[in-house]
Amino acid sequence: MPKMRKKSELPTKVCAACGLPFTWRRKWARDWDAVRFCSDRCRKAGAKTEAVREPS
Repeated sequence: MPKMRKKSELPTKVCAACGLPFTWRRKWARDWDAVRFCSDRCRKAGAKTEAVREPS
């Protein structure tokens, strides 16, 4: 069984929609490099704000 880690030792990222930091979750283990948003709410809101930003 793998060694347990403290939450402070897990990798973190900054959410592309809200700008707040979030930590690694086990369900994101396979695609951590592709994760950009901290929640479904931010993912839905982020897609709208990114579409507005791209044409500029």
